[in-house]
Amino acid sequence: MHGLTADLVILNEEASGYEQPLRDRIEGLIHAHSMYAGSDRPGGIYLLSADLIPGEDLMLLRAAAAVVLVAARGTLPQQLGAPMESPDLPESIARKRAPREPSAALPFMELSFFNSLGGFTPDGREYAIYLGPGINTPAPWINVIANPTFGTLVSETGAGFTWYGNSQRNRLTHWSNDPVMDQPSEAIYIRDEETGACWTPTPMPIREEPAYRARHGAGYTVFEHNSHGIEQELTVFVPVDGNGGEPVKLQRLLLRNDSSRQRALSITYYVEWTLGENRESSQMHVTTSWDDEARALLARNRYHPDYGDRVAFAAVNPPADSYSCDRTAFLGRNRTMREPAAMEQTGLSGRTGAGFDPCAALRVTVELAPGERSEITCMMGQAGSPEEAQALVRTYRENAAFDSSLTKTRSWWDDLLGTVEVHTPELAANFLINRWLLYQSLVCRIWGRSAFYQPSGAFGFRDQLQDIMAFPLAYPGLARKHILLAASRQFEEGDVQHWWHPPGGSGIRSRISDDLLWLPYAVAHYIRTTGDAGILHEEVPFLSAPTLEDGQHDLFSTPKVSLERGTLFEHCRRAVARGLTVGPNGLPLIGTGDWNDGMNLVGAGGRGESVWLAWFIVDV
Repeated sequence: MHGLTADLVILNEEASGYEQPLRDRIEGLIHAHSMYAGSDRPGGIYLLSADLIPGEDLMLLRAAAAVVLVAARGTLPQQLGAPMESPDLPESIARKRAPREPSAALPFMELSFFNSLGGFTPDGREYAIYLGPGINTPAPWINVIANPTFGTLVSETGAGFTWYGNSQRNRLTHWSNDPVMDQPSEAIYIRDEETGACWTPTPMPIREEPAYRARHGAGYTVFEHNSHGIEQELTVFVPVDGNGGEPVKLQRLLLRNDSSRQRALSITYYVEWTLGENRESSQMHVTTSWDDEARALLARNRYHPDYGDRVAFAAVNPPADSYSCDRTAFLGRNRTMREPAAMEQTGLSGRTGAGFDPCAALRVTVELAPGERSEITCMMGQAGSPEEAQALVRTYRENAAFDSSLTKTRSWWDDLLGTVEVHTPELAANFLINRWLLYQSLVCRIWGRSAFYQPSGAFGFRDQLQDIMAFPLAYPGLARKHILLAASRQFEEGDVQHWWHPPGGSGIRSRISDDLLWLPYAVAHYIRTTGDAGILHEEVPFLSAPTLEDGQHDLFSTPKVSLERGTLFEHCRRAVARGLTVGPNGLPLIGTGDWNDGMNLVGAGGRGESVWLAWFIVDV
């Protein structure tokens, strides 16, 4: 009645036979109480005979169910009202009052094009955002940090999310999808073990009065914050190099004791696992474990259709003193990441396994004499096996591994973004053209296919072909590889998938008229720029799938790879042949859109024409 739909499946364990009084009685109850009895629409009630269903299907039903009730276990209140097993929580931390010593102010930075919140550093290599007390950006100002297979999104508050492979289908941590709030799903907590005071080096989830500064750079972000007599600097990056990069997000927290007394600090690294598209649908399938050899937490979602064999991991260096994978125990009842119960306890619960609201929490304690420095490295990623996860953790526990990888990453980006240099009389244009636009095109549009408000994870046929047209000079190998990938998403008839999801290739076959023509257009641009005419002779398979029926605007499916192959030139020829339509006025048919998808109704009936498309075909 209130729009909350759920499917109810009743497994009848009565033996099959001519007379089935229990089934008849249940059917009578269903028809008396449900308007959706026996329907295939969401919110229906389905009565199934358990002895007619294969065992593996019964297992699948129970795995997919949000709630499983067994009649023999008693009434509904008895089954749902039982409290969860309460973990044996560590004792509460003893709080003492200690003198609160002043913290140094953040050093002043001269910024170009400063707008009262942020601006470019003089060399244009970083964009610095300054958040004083009560100050916020009008919307999240983010940095997308990625390599070809793995990435993370970081806002000026430290919030964001992380993914592997597909930023929609395989989020390691939660994408908030909130138009107003910038909610975190990962955090690093610092606690004074003497006073119990707890804070974070980023504005989220615990915002303090002293100022914060976030500096977004190509391939990294740095947060600066000084409070509680401790100088703090947090560097976040994803490794990238000539071989692609590793599936790991690295964070290094540098601490310096600016107070006049010895300090004991605990650092807690906290991650809320998603391992799917959203926590609501995946959390019941996530199982966690502690790897004693790597001293890391592992997590799997075997239920994931594409990434079920991969192993997510979280670890810290120095190795953790205590850990937990129970989000309920970590946050506490009716609490949030701003005031987690675990920050009031000496250690973490140590609980791992299945059936929890999953997270990864790891805690390590350091002691700092006045003026002394310390660094803590936090790692999180998703590997192909437990052994690969162990190897990654061991690699980044080695001395200087973080610095070495960060230096390689920054050098890789400097080399790429410095390939083409443009000088104009306008400094703002120089900053954007020479560094930021190319960087955003690669990490955000091509590798990540993600941003704060739309992490699609899918490749758009026209979208990414347009994007790679910026790279034939700076990164010709990338442009070549993507052109061949796009050609492989063309049907035998010459039309293409409007968009598709890796790795499986599910996507949309549509009547949009311009998609296919971007293939020959991008190929011509690539050859004209690089001179690589040999790409035309590369053989690429087609896709095979049922064609759209009359009146059908699009179809979502996972097409088969055809046995038919053709050169890239043949793919381009079929695209042009398919695109040369003629309407009543001699102009090409617009179909359900001609680059502007909002024109989807103009040509839906097969008659509307497009002037824009005519000029585009002329140019192609």
